[in-house]
Amino acid sequence: MEAQTQGQGRTQSGPQGKSAAVGGRPLRADAERTVAAILEAAERTLGQDPAATMEQIAEAAGVARTTVHRRFATREALVDALALWAARRFATAVEAARPDTAPPLVALYQTTANVLAVKASWGFAMSQAGSANLEVAHIHAEVRDTCERLFRRAREAGVLRPDVDIAWTRRVYYALIHEAAQQQDAQGPDVLATLVVDTLLRGAGSPHPDRL
Repeated sequence: MEAQTQGQGRTQSGPQGKSAAVGGRPLRADAERTVAAILEAAERTLGQDPAATMEQIAEAAGVARTTVHRRFATREALVDALALWAARRFATAVEAARPDTAPPLVALYQTTANVLAVKASWGFAMSQAGSANLEVAHIHAEVRDTCERLFRRAREAGVLRPDVDIAWTRRVYYALIHEAAQQQDAQGPDVLATLVVDTLLRGAGSPHPDRL
């Protein structure tokens, strides 16, 4: 989930949605709104058709094609920027769940619901986690570490078994979130968060399969 635009078009989006131009200089409010409109239109358009052109994205954003090219020199630069935009929202959503301070079970439910909400709004961008931008990779590595800290807290609190493998549990959790994200048209993030956490903690087996 990394992003890099080229030339004048290199933009960055902070955790609260702020954008910055090259060298960290803040964009003017109107320029920031334009960038946000382009990125939001790119998410909608590419989510429906991953092969969509810059012209189609410009039309969806309600701006001229030259405006898109002025902000993002290439289509790849736009996709990279979109990946970074979403990665920062992803990190903010996880942080908002207070994974290091809230009771572990509460934090696990809230983190799951928050992440599913981001995936519902930024599904295409979140699928670009393999972007070559180092900042995106760094954000995802930090979220992974946060998740594993939360699972260690859950293990210490007795929410998870004392012998559970944290790295494996985290990978299973990620897989469950990915599957739940495919169901969001039918169910909201809160319902799906409950399903994910219940499946993670209880699985699909009977309580005492050894007695059967």
